[in-house]
Amino acid sequence: MKRFLRGPLSLAVSALFTVPAQADAITDWNQLADGFVAEAKLGTPPAVRVMALAQTAAAEAVAATPEAASAEAAIAGAQRVVLGKLLPAQQAAVDAAVQAALAKLPDGAAKSAGLAAGEKAATALLARRADDNPARPEAYRPLASPGQYVPTAAPAIPQWRERKPWLMASAAQFRPGPPPALVSERWARDFNEVRELGGRTSTQRSAEQTDIARFWEYSLPAIYHGVLRSVALQPGRDLRRNARLFAAAAQAMDDAMIGVFDAKYHHHFWRPATAIRNGDQDGNDATPREPGWAPLIDAPMHPEYPSGHSILAAAVATVIRADVGTNGVNGLATSSPSAKGATRRWTRLDDFVREVSMARIYGGIHFRAATEAGEAMGRQIGELAATRLLGSPL
Repeated sequence: MKRFLRGPLSLAVSALFTVPAQADAITDWNQLADGFVAEAKLGTPPAVRVMALAQTAAAEAVAATPEAASAEAAIAGAQRVVLGKLLPAQQAAVDAAVQAALAKLPDGAAKSAGLAAGEKAATALLARRADDNPARPEAYRPLASPGQYVPTAAPAIPQWRERKPWLMASAAQFRPGPPPALVSERWARDFNEVRELGGRTSTQRSAEQTDIARFWEYSLPAIYHGVLRSVALQPGRDLRRNARLFAAAAQAMDDAMIGVFDAKYHHHFWRPATAIRNGDQDGNDATPREPGWAPLIDAPMHPEYPSGHSILAAAVATVIRADVGTNGVNGLATSSPSAKGATRRWTRLDDFVREVSMARIYGGIHFRAATEAGEAMGRQIGELAATRLLGSPL
């Protein structure tokens, strides 16, 4: 996954994290935490992990708050513990946000009790998840013949699959079968689709398709949290329901990253740029070599199959569908810093998921089989999250 995008995107990022007036404490802190994560310049999988801990802490703080105590104070206390621990460079900003949140609440026993309950819940969560990161150093072995040069840039977090999942029994629980065989008709179709649509100089890709690819170039969790907030801010919802929604989606997203990196480094499949520049070596006469082919979007530094964006989109959509029902989604939307803060909207969850997957084909960094495998994994992980976290109180 690409690291946080810097430079001219800063204004768009700031707009993305502006807290709307109608937000509750869950959506307030979700946006604030996304901002702190962006400022910390984390890569996508570590950012997803931080947000899973932050959203779970918020939900568990709400569930643990006594009836007479302030749930808003509990959420602030939980965020201070989790974000202060995981993002130490952002400690001053986190403390300032906590003080601002607490200042809006009346002084008294309710605030004090809520704050204490939230801090206790978050501390317990961090203790339970203390071993969720792989302990050993990264030890990826480049594929090379002795003496032969290969690019020396290190692939992204091959050890991520060693993390402890929230929901899955193991990182490999939903590992898909292999990508299409290189001699198959399916491989030729996928190959030529990306070759024609995803190249940097493609004349087949439309202007809208290019915009979609650029929009989904951004991969930090905030772009998916925007979709969640478009649901959470609809009328008739309450703090506890939103707390469970965000916790379920955040845990599903974190397990999605664990599962997809397990599959990526298990199958170790080549990116389109490698495949298309070597089209004459795959044993398939229907895949022509294009020597100077390059993708519209720079490919992330990890294997191609399955698609990380597709698994995240499907996991989030599955959790939302479980929360609101098949006909309960209205006004899905999110914004993207890599599209200068532009907003895209959908009326159906399936349309949102399909757009995310097609964006990776238009961008030239995934084959269709990888997006379909990612979607299938995401649905399975999202169903686990919905069953465990939305069916009953935490």
